[in-house]
Amino acid sequence: MNLFSRFAEMVPKKKTKEELDEHYNSIELEKGDFLAMCIAAFITFLPVVIIAMAIFYGIIWLIMTR
Repeated sequence: MNLFSRFAEMVPKKKTKEELDEHYNSIELEKGDFLAMCIAAFITFLPVVIIAMAIFYGIIWLIMTR
């Protein structure tokens, strides 16, 4: 069994819209799940946004100092 066939087995098969709707409707969130997902997104994206802003600020600073 080669590497690509193992990855092909992991890829989900084509599902109909009804099967996908049934799957998503079966997922039940607990009381604090939304807050936990928001905190996780904040922790994940905030450093990236800060780094992007720092790079942008650095480029603007370099352009303006000339």
